Amino acid sequence: MTRPRVKPEHRPYRLDNGTIRIGGEIYGLASEIEDPNGHAWHALQLMDGTRTRGEIVTALADRCPNSAELVTTLLDSGHVEDASAAPPAELAPDELDRYARNAAYFRWASLRPREPSWAPQLLLKRARVVVLGLGGTGSHAAWALTAAGVGAVHCVDGDRVELSNLNRQTLYGEEDVGRPKVDVATERLRAVNSHVEVTGENRRIGSPAELAGLITGFDVLALCADEPREPDGIRRWANRACAAAGIPWVGGGYEGPQLSVGVFAPGFPCYECLRAEGERQGRMTDSGWPGVLSTSGGLSGLLTAHAVISLLTGIPDVAPGYAYGLNLVAPDDQIFVRFPARDGCDVCSA
Repeated sequence: MTRPRVKPEHRPYRLDNGTIRIGGEIYGLASEIEDPNGHAWHALQLMDGTRTRGEIVTALADRCPNSAELVTTLLDSGHVEDASAAPPAELAPDELDRYARNAAYFRWASLRPREPSWAPQLLLKRARVVVLGLGGTGSHAAWALTAAGVGAVHCVDGDRVELSNLNRQTLYGEEDVGRPKVDVATERLRAVNSHVEVTGENRRIGSPAELAGLITGFDVLALCADEPREPDGIRRWANRACAAAGIPWVGGGYEGPQLSVGVFAPGFPCYECLRAEGERQGRMTDSGWPGVLSTSGGLSGLLTAHAVISLLTGIPDVAPGYAYGLNLVAPDDQIFVRFPARDGCDVCSA
């Protein structure tokens, strides 16, 4: 790191007892540093992007005998960035402008030491994602992934736009009723972000083999379709196809006011393990039943897209193999479910 600088979103401050809090008040990002001699505070003040690492160590040496070790610890904390890091040439000038807020978010949310602010955006730009199903969940997910700058978004749906879709499916308007959803969706998404390769297929996935063929060459599957239904439906197909292909997948949806997203990847407990234990404990529901608002459909799609972005960037770095979500009629009932893989699971052990 050439010129260390404390991330502006992680600006440190002192508590009454002299302890330093850095990273703000957001759970999972803040750190506390015991600093009885004031050495860490002085080091952080020197990390303003105008000095090299060696200059900071030298400036601290008179009062702090272990200044080099202290500086290394602070640099490895994830609260410091390199002020001299140049934007990557792979991103065009208008992309740097378009994604500036993305970069600020990733800088804030990431605690990976010394990762350049634009590194997560490059991971998105290089990624290819399939969005299967362009209804309430899928239309919002496809929009969010395109807006965020995922390099290639492939949309798949076999339905036509209906008037009843328009209460929640953000990509369509009254003039689109009767048109294939995928045709409208690809038009609208290309208008959102010309830097993203948006493609589409007007088709239904009718078998596990068709799903396995669909995901070939992609990095993540965003499963937003709900038919055929479980227990032996499209999520089971996705679980097995993605495990065989070695790619992660996210399944999102809603059951009335309950919104849920499952995040799965090879090497971690699979969907079938989570479902089996969830059903045993009475904590598993299906998605896609009638009863949805623009807000609930939108939230389920945005949660799905956020999980895909997290898988692609590693921010936050949460191990797959879980489901999470919201209950809109009970805001204090947040959902998070994770179970270990079952003994003898033929997906997890493959």
